[in-house]
Amino acid sequence: MDGSIPPKSELALTQSPEQVRATSSGPKKKGTVRAWLVLNTTGQAQVFEAGKSDIMSRTGLPGRDLRSLDPVLSYPSSILGRERAIVINLENIKAIVTHNEVLLLNSRDPSVTPFIEELQKRLHFHYHSCHTQEADDEISNKNNIHESEDLKSRIGSSQRFSKRFSKFTDQDESIKMEDEVESKDGSEVLPFEFVALEACLEATCSRLDSEARTLEKEAHPALDKLTSSISTLNLERVRQIKSRLVAITGRVQKVRDELEHLLNDDGDMAEMYLTEKFQQSLENSSTSSINERDDTDDEEFQSAIDDRVAAEISSEVSESANDTRSAMVKNFDVKELEMLLEPYFVQIDGTLNTVSTLREYVDNTEDYLNIMLDDKQNHLLQMGVLLSTATVVVNFFIVVAGILGMNIRFNLFNDVPPGNTRFLWTCGGGTFSCIVLYIFAIAWYKQKRLLER
Repeated sequence: MDGSIPPKSELALTQSPEQVRATSSGPKKKGTVRAWLVLNTTGQAQVFEAGKSDIMSRTGLPGRDLRSLDPVLSYPSSILGRERAIVINLENIKAIVTHNEVLLLNSRDPSVTPFIEELQKRLHFHYHSCHTQEADDEISNKNNIHESEDLKSRIGSSQRFSKRFSKFTDQDESIKMEDEVESKDGSEVLPFEFVALEACLEATCSRLDSEARTLEKEAHPALDKLTSSISTLNLERVRQIKSRLVAITGRVQKVRDELEHLLNDDGDMAEMYLTEKFQQSLENSSTSSINERDDTDDEEFQSAIDDRVAAEISSEVSESANDTRSAMVKNFDVKELEMLLEPYFVQIDGTLNTVSTLREYVDNTEDYLNIMLDDKQNHLLQMGVLLSTATVVVNFFIVVAGILGMNIRFNLFNDVPPGNTRFLWTCGGGTFSCIVLYIFAIAWYKQKRLLER
């Protein structure tokens, strides 16, 4: 061969479908393809690589929600409920939860490994609990069928049978309602998405609480040591502790605000009932398929209408569907999710109180140190005032000595024997005058409260 490049058609024929898909996607997808860990309902894990568009089509999420999970970007903690998925961005846990699987982005992070193991255990236990509950429901349904058949065989008259059977069904429905109430009190199995959400919240709250406790244990000895001995080493330790305290306070505050926002908004909590929405969508699709088979004549009539009327009708139908979906979401009982979120809100609020108390202790220590430094500075200023006053008083004697040291003849030095006596009197008088002036200056400072008494 002459080394020429074959045309694209021949190159496509020689490549496999996967290679063709990779080359057609181009180099743009290489930067967005990431490794995702998928956990199914049984807790089994599987790693696969997917791009942003693949995850969007798989979960039905918009691009802005996936952007909050990007490890390159620093987004605050958030829990977003959407139509088909829940986006969880809590500290190092970045996950997407659907009604039947959990997608983890940073599964290779060593700090996430304990969380993955715990999540697998919870999902495995949830899977067996669901199957046990389904088996119990099947047994109860079979017993109800046998009881109804026995009742039907014992009653000969159709009217009497119908009356008694209606009473029996009413009693059966009341018994089922009581069983549902009892199960909601503590024995009902949580939906799949709530199990995953609870694992994420427990891991995040426990980690923040552990960091806060560890920081508290390190902070108190360092602050006490700094109070007793102000040194460069102690100041550096306290500075690092304060930086960590500010960081963890912001993280805890954001998680608390997110949980508080969810607890105060029933609509956001209702959006997180993915399993119920999925079951309702299946029921709606089955009923719509039956209606489509029954209304074939109406569809033919609709096709005869012009495009403008069809567009108006479709817009009205879409609006009514949206209204129906919003009403369906509002009808969800969010007490189950509220009871699930409340303990973690209390836990994270306690952690926030811990770091807030530690922050107040650090601020009080700083105030105490500032008071100590101000007191020492005041003592230094007083010492400076005393030394300055002494210097001024001594300067008076220096002026006298300078005047007497001039090369001018005085009668004071004419008589030698008396001159020595006068010289001593002059020196003694000058010294005594300086001392008296200094004492008067200090007394005046104290009278004006410029110095401590």
